[in-house]
Amino acid sequence: MDLRQLAQEAQKVCAQAGEHALRNQLIPRTNLVHSHQARQSGRHRYASDIDDKLQSFLLEGLNRLEPHKSFWDEMSGDVQPGDRFWCAGNIDGAINYARNLSEWAITVSLFEANERRQIYPILGIVYAPALGLTYLAARGQGAIRIRHTSEVDKRERIIPTTWPHLYDSVISFGMSYFSSESQRALATVGDLAGRPADIKRIGPVSLDLCKVADGTYDAYFEPSLHSWDIPAVSAGAIVVWEAQGHLSRWDGSLIDWHQANDVVATNAVIDTELMPVLARHSRPAAQAQQQTSATDEFERTQEMPPIVPD
Repeated sequence: MDLRQLAQEAQKVCAQAGEHALRNQLIPRTNLVHSHQARQSGRHRYASDIDDKLQSFLLEGLNRLEPHKSFWDEMSGDVQPGDRFWCAGNIDGAINYARNLSEWAITVSLFEANERRQIYPILGIVYAPALGLTYLAARGQGAIRIRHTSEVDKRERIIPTTWPHLYDSVISFGMSYFSSESQRALATVGDLAGRPADIKRIGPVSLDLCKVADGTYDAYFEPSLHSWDIPAVSAGAIVVWEAQGHLSRWDGSLIDWHQANDVVATNAVIDTELMPVLARHSRPAAQAQQQTSATDEFERTQEMPPIVPD
């Protein structure tokens, strides 16, 4: 099955999972979200109450489409060229989901190892059931946005904006519920204040990335994205790449999926003005590694090169 066909079939699996999650969100109750404590770190992260069922459903359906020797969270350091790994996420935007907001998504990506054993996303799906939107991209196929209506699904090729200046731009940012990380995000916003026409905070990360790809935002940034963000960031990453946008760390280096990352996505022309501001707030790599939570330990100890596009 070629990547275009595989993406279309994987989208159907996401649609089934997303509709179930949407019905679950509409059930009146208060336990849609709970806190996971990262082992040894004492830190907490939020997750929806259907994440385990959601991941099982997605991975079972995806593996029927194209079986691989393991999934992302089972990957070991013994990766060979051509190996592929399905990566299915939890609800991206768990707090939005719990508070009955529409901005949450189902995310799926497919990673592949190249001849240098570097792994990177080659297929990404971001499905937002409550918004009636799907973003879909596969290597060499471009990126599309699908608007779901009761009558027809409207498919559109997407591209970023061409606005080159911070002045009058529209930028989105994300921030953590961990205080040190949220403070750094807000300090960065403070440095930008007065130049963009608007600085939005909506989330989640997968949709913010896709909204850079489709021109809703000129740029998006967020500090300290963790291991549990990998499915969401990787699904959005291939959408940004295929739409011809820019994705990197705040210091301009490649995303490294084996530790926490300060992530920025742009239309690729606003970078001259935006990146110096982000670089001033970028966390040094050594410090990032020291502060990576215990739940990120798996990624940091695989002795794998960073994920980069061909």
